[in-house]
Amino acid sequence: MRRLEPITIDDVRAARERIRGTVVRTPLLRLHADAPCELYLKLENLQPIGSFKLRGATNAIRALGPEAVRDGVYTASAGNMAQGVAWGARELGIPCSVVVPDGAPRTKLDAIARLGGEVVKVPYDEWWQCLADHGRRGMRGRFIHPVADRMVMAGNGTIGLEILEDLSAVDAVLIPFGGGGLSSGIATAVRALAPGTKVYACEVGTAAPFSAALAAREPVTIGRTPSFVDGIGGRGVLPEMWPLVSELLDGSLVVPVEDVASTVRALAERARVVAEGAGATSVAAALRGMAGSGRVVCVVSGGNIDLDVLSALLRGSSGPR
Repeated sequence: MRRLEPITIDDVRAARERIRGTVVRTPLLRLHADAPCELYLKLENLQPIGSFKLRGATNAIRALGPEAVRDGVYTASAGNMAQGVAWGARELGIPCSVVVPDGAPRTKLDAIARLGGEVVKVPYDEWWQCLADHGRRGMRGRFIHPVADRMVMAGNGTIGLEILEDLSAVDAVLIPFGGGGLSSGIATAVRALAPGTKVYACEVGTAAPFSAALAAREPVTIGRTPSFVDGIGGRGVLPEMWPLVSELLDGSLVVPVEDVASTVRALAERARVVAEGAGATSVAAALRGMAGSGRVVCVVSGGNIDLDVLSALLRGSSGPR
């Protein structure tokens, strides 16, 4: 198994300086809702690419330096990390390719193309293998792993710094769980600066690999039902991520896909916030009371949702597939 050293608060602080000027310090807004907690939204959907992924991708590329990426970069992503890496590549004027699973949302594929990234579409299993192998044979350039990369996690951790600077006495932080790179980065900052704050992964019932791993006390392969929640929910927790997430996170909160659908609708109608399925999962968990009372911060990880999907959800669909 690959060994991945934990990041430190110093790594996160260094990342903040490295990404300054490119990444937006997103707002933390109170959501007045019928919930058992005082609920706040960390709106990463307001990043230039519509997702938190800009933080980790920017930090990873800049930490490598221009010489290491002169042949270009590539990643494996359903869309959001792809946009982050493509953005960073465009800044440096280097090539960028993205391995995407078949079924990736058209909205995200179009965004990759607008940023100059070359799309390499493969079957889902082949895409997942690229993540497991940390690369794909025949691809040109330096592979930027969307999850299991220390500099990606450090960039993601800057969200934790901002949350704790903007709000005192946070009781819980809820984070959508895709592969653990976002949650472990944020948790590193929170554990260092506010050790009494709980940090939870949030998953959707159609694919909850971290919850399954916690139950088995080790990563396991799970069944996955495709849904409109495309940014989270893989086949399992990557083995190199398991020691980190099992140590840093206080548990997994799993919500039904129908709740995510109603939360996407509620955020648009009541807060004028456009969230993709993954980004709404943390809010859905808080609205169900799964994080208890007190001050709860939900990371809205992204807002890149197909307009047809959003339209269906706003009309009352329980989740187009």
